[in-house]
Amino acid sequence: MMWSVSDEALVAGLAAGDDDAATAFVDRFGRRVYGLARTIVPDDRAAEDVAQEAFLRAWRHATAFDPRRGSVVTWLLTITRNLAIDAVRVNRPLSVDPLDLVSLDAPDHGRGPAEHAVVGADTLRLRTALAGLPVDQARAILLAGLLGHTAREVAELEGLPLGTAKTRIRTALTRLRVALVSEERAE
Repeated sequence: MMWSVSDEALVAGLAAGDDDAATAFVDRFGRRVYGLARTIVPDDRAAEDVAQEAFLRAWRHATAFDPRRGSVVTWLLTITRNLAIDAVRVNRPLSVDPLDLVSLDAPDHGRGPAEHAVVGADTLRLRTALAGLPVDQARAILLAGLLGHTAREVAELEGLPLGTAKTRIRTALTRLRVALVSEERAE
């Protein structure tokens, strides 16, 4: 009998706390809710979480549903869309200036004291050499070398012509090599 009732009757059943109505509601709208969540959220597990939260929110607010303002499907998919967008916003990676990454410490990876000393010394040498570069070249080499972007991606991120990005990366590599080799010879 639950399968043949209207969408509004299912929402009324949700509002009344009817378990059969809740099951039928999820069965009727589950694919649509998950499908919408999956189009907005980048992975399956997160989309499942959004869909589950959408059904919980619909259950909690079923008494507030007003059929004069829209259909049950519209109401439920609006809830889903808003939750999915919120989930994407929360998980959006923060934009970090590549120059700030230089000051971060690298993970230990279980190195012994001798290895840790060598890596620390090499890191300090590299940081010192990077600090000697012009800012535009340091940013370009960090985007390409540390973050793995192509020259085309560096150009897009920095708002530069492709040739300029390639020149900055190549010049920075050359200057780093010269600085590190001359420092090694001095030791």
